[in-house]
Amino acid sequence: MKSLIATTVIIAGFAATAKAEELAVVVEEAWSRASIGTNRPGAAYMTIRNTGDETKVLAGLRTDLAMMPEIHLTSTNEQGVSSMSPAGEIEISPGDAVALEPGGLHAMLMRLSRPMVEGEAFSLTLVFADGDEVIVEVPILGIAARGPEG
Repeated sequence: MKSLIATTVIIAGFAATAKAEELAVVVEEAWSRASIGTNRPGAAYMTIRNTGDETKVLAGLRTDLAMMPEIHLTSTNEQGVSSMSPAGEIEISPGDAVALEPGGLHAMLMRLSRPMVEGEAFSLTLVFADGDEVIVEVPILGIAARGPEG
């Protein structure tokens, strides 16, 4: 019986190690803009890169900064009118990256629980369909920022 328990513990240890090695998501250049209070939604931007061998599916977001964080897509119709809507799940193929950027896919932070203050940062958890999660520390830049480089 002791041998069976020891074997189970060893197998569980290998499974935990393998699971950690399977998580092959790299987040680059995360940033957001300061908000004017909490009445308007905020947004966060970044590049999410899949360095693994299997497709990763971004299924959702979680943060204590906003009660309704979602991935949204901005689109423009033939009359030049832009609108935003939830994007649903985002597939990232092996070796590919998805850019969350102004005017396209972005993390929409609705129902802010506190203002987004320039110079501060917040944690944003990317939740994947397979149960993996990646926590990103997102710096808050000035209200007119156009990206982390400027």
